[in-house]
This record gives sequence, structure tokens and C-alpha cells, in this order.
Amino acid sequence: MMARTRRWLLGAGGIAALAAMSGCTRLGALNGLNAVTPGDGDTDRVARDIAFGSDPRQQLDVYAPAGARAAPVIVFFYGGSWASGRRQDYDFAARALAARGFVVVVPDYRLVPQVRYPAFVEDGAAAVAWTVANIAGHGGDPQRIATMGHSAGGYIAVLLALEPRWLAAAGAPGAIKAAVGLAGPYDFAPFKPGGAADDAFGHFPDIPATQPITHARAGAPPLLLLTGDEDTTVLPRNVTVLAAAQQKLGSPVETRTYPGIGHIGIILAMSKPFRGKAPVVADTAAFLGRVL
Repeated sequence: MMARTRRWLLGAGGIAALAAMSGCTRLGALNGLNAVTPGDGDTDRVARDIAFGSDPRQQLDVYAPAGARAAPVIVFFYGGSWASGRRQDYDFAARALAARGFVVVVPDYRLVPQVRYPAFVEDGAAAVAWTVANIAGHGGDPQRIATMGHSAGGYIAVLLALEPRWLAAAGAPGAIKAAVGLAGPYDFAPFKPGGAADDAFGHFPDIPATQPITHARAGAPPLLLLTGDEDTTVLPRNVTVLAAAQQKLGSPVETRTYPGIGHIGIILAMSKPFRGKAPVVADTAAFLGRVL
């Protein structure tokens, strides 16, 4: 029975079920299956429930490979339409990256409707600032920090890399040396009335300022922008337009479009059971190995 259930989960029916159950968040059900699937090296959650601010949502966990010393660092932001998500559900993603030699920080951040833009971006910057100040004590190199995220988390990861004022305000100017976005929205205005983006950004008086594409710039950290050609939630054109803007400005950017992969499939592909669906982990590790 266990083997039959696992085979189903690894097939199209399993992916559809996880997507329907989880959306961009609450993928914690995948952690158990990931844990019993062979592969990856020795990793550990070396710190948990660490506060980087006064709000209960401003906490983070840290993962590291065994014996990490001055390892490159990834601050990973999960998705959830800026309105849902919790760091515990992304154990599978953090361990996948830690197994490739990275120290991985997974923060929570404040969500809609408690806050709206720019509070969740400010929380992302505060988590990076905590990382700069403290990650050496967990085996990471504060001079080699990348941000990474899926969906709404990809928005945060890439915006922090493109718009320097957020890190400067948090006391960590120039801390991000590279960024990786998985199915991130980078050019998504105007907003559908009453939709998730409208809820998160529609109140802001300067809508173009909320868009990562507005902040494309020369001299930005290298970007890796990943998407799937079957993503109907955050359309692949978000990658195309931002990459074109960065290339025009002479800033380093790489892209990957995975065939047959949708919005949830690209994050599922970070787990061991679904890793054969798309080389998200391998491409991320190779890119950051080159640029950090």
C-alpha cells in the first residue's frame, strides 16, 4: 500500500492533488514524503524560531550542511500571494539547498491583511540584515549572501536585489550578491480588482514603484529567473520582460523555462520525490556556485 501511494504521489495525480491542497503554501505534507525518499547529504536545522523583529511573524529558521564553515548563504522566501505561508512547510526546499553546500535561512514575514506593501518587503530586508549580522555563527559567510524565493517570495527576493533602498534602510546595504526567482511576478500591474495583488498593493499611491521591472538597473546583482511554460498563475512573460530589461542595461541575468511545469510544479521540483520533473535545485546550485 505504501509503495502504491508513493507511486501515485509521484505521478500527475499526486502533483495535482498537492497543488489543489496547498496552493503556494501549506506544503508541509510534502516534508514527510521528502524525508523518507533517498538522496541528498547530511543536513540539519541548526536554529529555529529566531526573532529578527518584534512581531510573531518576524521569525526564521536556519539550515546547514554538516560541518559548514564560511559557506555561501541563501535567504529563501516562500510564496502565498503575500497573504499566507509559514516557514515550517519549506523544510524540503531548505534541505535541498543545504545538501548542495549552502547555509539556508527561511524567514516568515508579515502578511495581508495584517499589513500591506511595503511591510513584507521591509521584513525581507530585516531578515537579510539579521543574516549579515549573525550567520557566521551558523557556518555561513556574510559576504556571500543570495536571496531566493517562489512566487510572492520570488517577488521579495528579486525586488530586494534590484532596489537598494530596502537593504540600506535595514542597515545592510549591498548585502545581496545574487538572487534567484522561481515563478516570481515582476511586472504584474494593473491589478485585478479584489485580487491578491490588489489587496497587497492596490492602496499604494505609486503603483509603478511596487513593480520590480521599474527597478531594473545597471550594476544589479546577478539574477537567475526560473519559470515553467505551463504556469498560468504567474505568466512566464514576467521573466521575459525583466530579463530583457536587465540585459539592455548590461546587468547579468540568466533564465530557464522548464517544459511541462506549472506554478506549483516548479517548487515541488525542489523536493526529492519530484526532483526529476525539473532541475531547479541543480540549476540554482550551479548558478550560485559561479556567482557567489
